[in-house]
Amino acid sequence: MISSQSVPKSGEGSGAWLLKILTGLLVIVILGIHFVVNHTLGGMAGLLTYTEIVSYYARNPIIPIMEGLFVIFVVTHALLGLRSIILDMKPSTKALKVINWVFVIGGAAFIIYGLGLIITIVMRGLQV
Repeated sequence: MISSQSVPKSGEGSGAWLLKILTGLLVIVILGIHFVVNHTLGGMAGLLTYTEIVSYYARNPIIPIMEGLFVIFVVTHALLGLRSIILDMKPSTKALKVINWVFVIGGAAFIIYGLGLIITIVMRGLQV
């Protein structure tokens, strides 16, 4: 029987389930803001060059913050969703612990890398 209501899966705590739902919503909101701000209000048509992005980030400090939040929400939501798919395969408790740690460490690395790229762009813009 298919349920129309979203509930935590077996092995998925209510905190992880709620975080997955919340980050999904935040990804949609930030993506909408990203498109409006960067592709409409930014005043530039089409795809931006690297130089234009550096300049745009330096002139608008809220943009790097928004992009940083976007990175955090996307990585968190993606890994929680992937974990949810893995839960469908009913892994052992030991395997799930390993998976959890791999996702936490991998997710932290992806987020740090993404934020590092944003910080690099901002710093280059401040040097210009």
